[in-house]
Amino acid sequence: MCGILAAFASQQTPQELRTRALAISCRLRHRGPDWNGLFQHGNNILAHERLAIVDVDGGAQPLLNTSGKIALTVNGEIYNHLALRETLKKHTFKTNSDCEPILYLYEEFGDDFVHKLRGDFAFVVYDTVSGHYLAARDPIGVVPLYIGYGKDGSVWFASECKALKDDTERFEAFPPGTYYSSKTGTFERYYKPGWWDEVPPQGPSPVTPEALAELRKSLEDAVVRRMMCDVPFGVLLSGGLDSSLVASIVSRHTEEKSRDWWPRLHSFCVGLEGAPDLIAAKQVAEFLGTVHHEFHFTVQEGIDALRDVINHLETYDVTTIRASTPMYFLARRIKAMGVKMVLSGEGSDEIFGGYLYFHLAPNADEFHKECCKRVKNLHKFDCLRANKSTAAWGVEVRVPFLDQEFIDTAMAVNAQEKLCSKQRIEKWVIRKAFDTPERPYLPESILWRQKEQFSDGVGYSWIGGLKAHAESEISDDLFAKRAEVFPFDTPDTKEAYYYRRIFETIFSDDSTRKTVSHWVPTWGASKDPSGRAQAIHSEAKEDI
Repeated sequence: MCGILAAFASQQTPQELRTRALAISCRLRHRGPDWNGLFQHGNNILAHERLAIVDVDGGAQPLLNTSGKIALTVNGEIYNHLALRETLKKHTFKTNSDCEPILYLYEEFGDDFVHKLRGDFAFVVYDTVSGHYLAARDPIGVVPLYIGYGKDGSVWFASECKALKDDTERFEAFPPGTYYSSKTGTFERYYKPGWWDEVPPQGPSPVTPEALAELRKSLEDAVVRRMMCDVPFGVLLSGGLDSSLVASIVSRHTEEKSRDWWPRLHSFCVGLEGAPDLIAAKQVAEFLGTVHHEFHFTVQEGIDALRDVINHLETYDVTTIRASTPMYFLARRIKAMGVKMVLSGEGSDEIFGGYLYFHLAPNADEFHKECCKRVKNLHKFDCLRANKSTAAWGVEVRVPFLDQEFIDTAMAVNAQEKLCSKQRIEKWVIRKAFDTPERPYLPESILWRQKEQFSDGVGYSWIGGLKAHAESEISDDLFAKRAEVFPFDTPDTKEAYYYRRIFETIFSDDSTRKTVSHWVPTWGASKDPSGRAQAIHSEAKEDI
């Protein structure tokens, strides 16, 4: 992933704006340490901090169209760029960048083209002739983007809050699946699939072999699209179902390709010594034949890193911080090995109702509605975690489960087939789709392994250690006065108080606070986000 910044209609002098934009863009350099660029036209400016993944030699940004009058800065990948180029043959492309087609789509269609893109992206395109600009974010919000408003009437865009907090009067998260046009000054939703209104699908039930094959092929296609890369890449492998399926598919297709610099697939896992994920991941790696890398951290190292983690995440949400810290450590080790891109399994639990609290869904209709809501809010939680904790070290994470075509296929499955119980394990339908004994994708023990949320799987003492540390740091008297200290969004546990206190030393502005949301289970007595807090975790049957 890269870092982008843009400002329009600034009242600063051109030189003041340029100096300021360079200074602010530096706050995003961790996202793109390979190169940086700037395009300025009067009191309007676009900046880019590049992580070179595709067209390493020629894809530096901001990109310009043939005339040099339209500029573009992008964070993300456009996976259908080759197909788009075929429809834009009258234009002269100057690079092999997957992002360049955006310039010519804008030339031909104006604002009405974002729906043609297939990828994970946040971009700003600026027309120096008309003075018009357009900003957009991918359908699910895999890539972060924020919009800010200056006291002088200027409008700003940036990949992270830290680039806006000092130069805007207020800012907010840019809504996924929308674009913002300076022509109207409003957001327009371009992504509204059939499942968006949360009406339960009425497809056939039970699932047929043909439907399972379609689901399997759809995920395979999504994974292959995300193997588009000109640098060494790998897979995150926790040993859970989702990352293991992605790793299995990547492994199969890596075998079919000739890779000059990285002939074998590398997999990466992190955890405390003896963690459940480490054991399962090693089993998967041996089955797939990957070059496996296992990294360890201690509870104390995790506690020591919390300030840095919160600084990069820009949130104080408990579950996000718990899960992001190990991922933050893992990304650092991955970058040290020379890898810039990894594939991961985020999104499956939202699409298929994989969290253990889904066992408490009252019926299939409510189950489906909850899945819809979770997918719509992924940008606030798992997408934010995966992107920002890896971008902290200049590593790009790609998430095949959030491919637009795959989501449409998976969300059309009758919710009755997704419903879980003591007799049917969570995510049964996707497990069944990949249950192919003639050529197994995974060991049976992994394919039918019960859900472990990432912050649990890295070691059960991780969460316990965080709670114990917060208990030692936040006295009962201090906690009793929490509403006086934090009248907005008052923390309800000592762990939450501890994270909030760190957050406030970095982000003391209202806008960043208001971007924070909280992940909590919808059903069940326990509101602790840990999967182990759900009774089904210990009651699960081995023979499902």
